[in-house]
Amino acid sequence: MTVTAYTLAVVLDLFCVFLGYRFLFQPASAAAAYGAPADPAGDAGAYLTVKGLRDGTFGLVGLALLAFAGTRAEAWFMLCVALVPLGDTLIVLRHGGPKAVAFGIHCATAVVVLISAGLLFAV
Repeated sequence: MTVTAYTLAVVLDLFCVFLGYRFLFQPASAAAAYGAPADPAGDAGAYLTVKGLRDGTFGLVGLALLAFAGTRAEAWFMLCVALVPLGDTLIVLRHGGPKAVAFGIHCATAVVVLISAGLLFAV
């Protein structure tokens, strides 16, 4: 179970770093995949940059916690961070985005993050 807990946590953290990179350097395609397309050249440019910075930072903080503070700190971090994809689910639904994206990507991500937290607490 320890290998699974660590592996899932690292994969989720690296995925956050990837998402951050994508929103910073490929904002239009990242926003479309998010479920709420936005024009990076318009008013949404700041939103896309903030989202990229937020996601990337979450990934780096998660990796740092796992490396330097241990599984318990990472578990609490994952538990708190699960609120982000739950919020993303609501944002996509509120703005008329596809329900498949809202539930199939964002809500499912929240569930996986919560599973990761549970595995880390069990280690």
